[in-house]
Amino acid sequence: MKASLPLEEFLPYRLVRASELVSRRFAARYQAAYGISRPEWRTFAILGQLGHTTATEIGRRSTMHKTKVSRAVAALEKRGWLSRRADAADRRIEHLELTASGAAVYAELAAMARDFQAALREEIGEVAAAALEAGLAAVEARYTSCEAPEED
Repeated sequence: MKASLPLEEFLPYRLVRASELVSRRFAARYQAAYGISRPEWRTFAILGQLGHTTATEIGRRSTMHKTKVSRAVAALEKRGWLSRRADAADRRIEHLELTASGAAVYAELAAMARDFQAALREEIGEVAAAALEAGLAAVEARYTSCEAPEED
């Protein structure tokens, strides 16, 4: 019989679990304030950071499946927070941009995110936060070039 694998000691599982715990905690805040979902938050964050982009680029940066991105874009558009413009050369591509009201909400969400991150750093301590950031950077540097397909 093979030795068992304690899941709570398996680093990939721990990374996902830690991410989920932190993500849920932050999601509770923006959901209460703005009623947006996690895919909508990710879409908002990427679009706010880049200024304008495409759904394909949002999917690539967020690792969300294209259907999740499409639903998030539609929801944000319905609220008047983003606009779409068809590409002149390729009608399959839509350029996305925050509207004025979307940019205002994004500014509030970004401030909320910065406050959340500062509180998280304080909770776990600067030494642990710096070590975590260094570890995550090492993992991302190693695996960014050999990404596996998204399974969501």
